[in-house]
Amino acid sequence: MALKRGLSSVGVQRSRSSGSRLRIVILFFFSILTLLVFFVGQGLYISDEDNVQSGFGKQNVDWRERLASLSIKNLFTKEVIDVVSTSKANLGPLSLDSFRKGNLSTSWKVIGVESLVADKATSQSNQKATDLKQEMSQVKEGKLPNDDHSHDMLTNTLRRQLRDNRREKHVAGLVQKDDEATVKLENAAIERSKAVDSAVLGKYNMWRKEIDNENSDSTVRLMSDQIILAKVYIIIASMKNKLDLRKELQIGLKESQHALGESTTDADLPHSASDKIKAMEKVLAKAREQLYDCKLMLGKLRAMLQASVEQVMSLKKDSMFLSQLAAKTVPNAIHCLSMRLTIEYYLLPPDKRKFPRSENLENPNLYHYALFSDNVLAASVVVNSTIMNAKDPSKHVFHLVTDKLNFGAMNMWFLLNPPGKATINVENVDEFKWLNSSYCPVLRQLETAAMKEYYFKADQPTNSGSSNLKYRNPKYLSMLNHLRFYLPQVYPKLDKILFLDDDIVVQKDLTGLWSVDLHGKVNGAVETCGESFHRFDKYLNFSNPHISQNFDPNACGWAYGMNMFDLKVWRKKDITGIYHKWQNMNEDRALWKLGTLPPGLITFYGLTHPLQKSWHVLGLGYNPNVDKKEIESAAVIHYNGNMKPWLELAMTKYRSYWTKYIKYDHPYLHSCKSSE
Repeated sequence: MALKRGLSSVGVQRSRSSGSRLRIVILFFFSILTLLVFFVGQGLYISDEDNVQSGFGKQNVDWRERLASLSIKNLFTKEVIDVVSTSKANLGPLSLDSFRKGNLSTSWKVIGVESLVADKATSQSNQKATDLKQEMSQVKEGKLPNDDHSHDMLTNTLRRQLRDNRREKHVAGLVQKDDEATVKLENAAIERSKAVDSAVLGKYNMWRKEIDNENSDSTVRLMSDQIILAKVYIIIASMKNKLDLRKELQIGLKESQHALGESTTDADLPHSASDKIKAMEKVLAKAREQLYDCKLMLGKLRAMLQASVEQVMSLKKDSMFLSQLAAKTVPNAIHCLSMRLTIEYYLLPPDKRKFPRSENLENPNLYHYALFSDNVLAASVVVNSTIMNAKDPSKHVFHLVTDKLNFGAMNMWFLLNPPGKATINVENVDEFKWLNSSYCPVLRQLETAAMKEYYFKADQPTNSGSSNLKYRNPKYLSMLNHLRFYLPQVYPKLDKILFLDDDIVVQKDLTGLWSVDLHGKVNGAVETCGESFHRFDKYLNFSNPHISQNFDPNACGWAYGMNMFDLKVWRKKDITGIYHKWQNMNEDRALWKLGTLPPGLITFYGLTHPLQKSWHVLGLGYNPNVDKKEIESAAVIHYNGNMKPWLELAMTKYRSYWTKYIKYDHPYLHSCKSSE
């Protein structure tokens, strides 16, 4: 009984387990089937949607082509459209992008096509937006089916249109930025071209007769190189006893030098130059085969270079000497003028040698000028230019001092050519009896044996070669140059006086200088120092303790040539006594070289008031780069330097400012052959 119950319970359990497995298998089967049905259905839906979208896109592309065709027809003729249509299979579909990218050849390009295409593209995008709005309105009105599929299709199309619009705006922005960058680059290039010196541009002007390019005058340079090589090979041939080859080289060298002559351009060469080049090249080729030695050639070329450098230095030294010599000379025309005027003056009776208005000479209420010169023509330019630019010439008084040799000529010139209503007086420095060696240190020093040897012994060796030539100028021996330190003694009744050099030209009325407040200083002058130029250390010997302990090496220098002196303060501070003190200390020239500017810087140290630079522009006697605007706006221009306007050394570009105050048709100037 018990056994039966156990068997029956086992059978029931088996039947239950088999039934549960069957249900699991069935459930798994249906799950797999459901997934398959889902994926198949999804795939059908996607393919159907793609077909719909592709159809709509194709319709949209066809619509774009039609719009592009209409745009092209407005731009090109019928013949051009026919050509495009016949070659469409090879070129592909016509696209406006190809026009914007510039892919067409130059024969297809039309002026203004970019702006026209841009307008068409804008109208195209606007037309698309209009069509979409119309379609949406038709859906709302029920003219088109308003199912989910149509709604999704229109939504996708609208999104695509928005993306296209954003893309077009982005591209337009990039194009605009690119255009702006191009404009900036063009403007920068224009500014750089304006900054280029016109003189440099002129050198490379292609319309010049001699076109200055890399191949210009190449023949001259080639012949010069052949001559140098020939000289080197001649030396080497002599060293190696190649006498026949040396003779050939010497003959070729002589012929090439004769053909080259003084030519500096190919146009100056004779027609036989090409034959000489070929002949010399054959001889040089032969010399290279027999004589070429790299080390030896290098040594000889180096020796030739050193010899050339020494020759250039020697020529430079000679040029400096000749320049200094020319600066010391007096042109024949001025010497002739001085001699003729002197003769005429001493033929005059004494009562006709006097100038009018002598009562103005000591009137402190007038404008007084001091001019010390031995050059008649230069002094006349200073006086004439001052009077011609003065507002009231009758208030101007000129005090001229010259030497004994030119006293008659200076008087006669201004007697024949009086300065209008202005007052003038001429004095002889040799008649100043108080100016003697016991009172003046410079005169005493000039009488010493050392000074006479320095000036008059021609074969005296110097450590600095020609560097001292400028200090051996005869003007440093003349008291006319040192008389500027004795103004209160020369003019005891005056309170203020304007000192002028004879190498200046006045271009404006100078009466404003008398109203300038010097703030208790003695000297009113224009400063000449730049960043590191014309400071005290340029003129004074700061290795000497007398200089280094009393002056600042970086103190700014100033210029003689136009100086306003307050003679009241001068007398009060005993400026002449200060000058004497330092001049006595410099008897051996240990503090400064000869000249008047170094002792002037010392004497008026801390007593100089700087004037505006427009009062006095310097450099026209040595600097070819003085700004023309500065010259024309200056009250006084100064030809300081060796290139004085009355010399042949003068710079032509500045000479006209001086010559316009000379009447070259004057009988005396004409007879002395003085010309512009």
